[in-house]
Amino acid sequence: MIDDRGIHAFVPYPDAPVAHAAGGPLAGLSFAAKDLFDVAGYPTGGGSPIVLALSGIKTRTAPTVQKLLDAGARFVGKTVTDELAFSMNGQNAHFGAPRNGAAPDRISGGSSSGSASAVSNGLCHVALGTDTGGSVRAPASHCALVGLRPTHGRVSLEGALDLAPSFDTCGWFTRDVATFARVADVLLGADAVPAPSRLLWPADLWAQLAPAADASARAAADRVQAVLGEARLVTVVLDSFEAMYWHFRHLQGREAWLTDGPLIERHAPPLGPGVAERFAFSRGVTDAQVIAANAFRERFTAHLEALLGADGVLLLPTMPDIAPLKAEPESALEDYRNRAIRLLCVAGLAGLPQLSLPLAGRDGAPMGLSLLGPRGSDRALVAMAERLAAAGVGRPAGL
Repeated sequence: MIDDRGIHAFVPYPDAPVAHAAGGPLAGLSFAAKDLFDVAGYPTGGGSPIVLALSGIKTRTAPTVQKLLDAGARFVGKTVTDELAFSMNGQNAHFGAPRNGAAPDRISGGSSSGSASAVSNGLCHVALGTDTGGSVRAPASHCALVGLRPTHGRVSLEGALDLAPSFDTCGWFTRDVATFARVADVLLGADAVPAPSRLLWPADLWAQLAPAADASARAAADRVQAVLGEARLVTVVLDSFEAMYWHFRHLQGREAWLTDGPLIERHAPPLGPGVAERFAFSRGVTDAQVIAANAFRERFTAHLEALLGADGVLLLPTMPDIAPLKAEPESALEDYRNRAIRLLCVAGLAGLPQLSLPLAGRDGAPMGLSLLGPRGSDRALVAMAERLAAAGVGRPAGL
């Protein structure tokens, strides 16, 4: 078991033997998996004492975890997840708050908090996470990591706990682009669509940045454009930010309640702050709200796909600001989460890939910029990141 005292990235399960190939494209790399993924010899707790108690020891390993093992990567443990994966703060009332390796006084971000913590603190090279509403992209931005929300369905979530299946995706974290690309070759393979090449500047999304974060983010965007070309101005929002936000919340909430509502109603577990309120909201989502939200999602997906075409890539801030301080009250963290959803719901509603890169920051804390591309362009986005890294475009000095 890895000693992560003071970091709390890993769930303290007893070690179980997990075999990996002696060689392969990921030989020499260590990896962890969010405690939503089944790994033979371990339980799957989902950040919930009730789920952990009901789990039992798994006898099969999730196919995505097995792919990494078969490629030569060495498994080192299961990482803490926010409770039932329904949070973005990285603070689990039952299992603690994993430490942000890039900004220890700030939240790591969730719900893939332990995975981001493990990588940012140098405890492993790679960690699997999931992204439903931003749970890879948010902690990647907060912890100075490379993180991908893939095209919906591109990377298998078989053998992993659901939250909202029509939004759930499997992503991963690394500290550098070169390592990320090695994993991408294993988990993504080659794209089946032409590589996009045209940058787009969504001015309405950039307007969501906190004023204090604007200068660093725009300076980083200038460095990106110097390598990938000047971005053309576009408008992404359909109807309004409020409409996008609420339609996303209603769809995610209905699916989350269908997934976890029966467990909550049967066992009445003591849910942590924020999580309890989100499930209470989810329980109250109406059929009329779901019908309206599904109709909006269809219109928005068509709108965004037409905007991107086959070759367009949005350049946007991943989050509205650097990570909040850990000492912030729950009300302030919830406000930040709700502001972040206005940026994060774009890829989620349309099921498109978004890659966050640690290119900006302020006050000694990191912040990510993202590339969001057409459906199926995941590996091409990673190739764009490789071009940026080769040109020396990376995190600012001091971060």
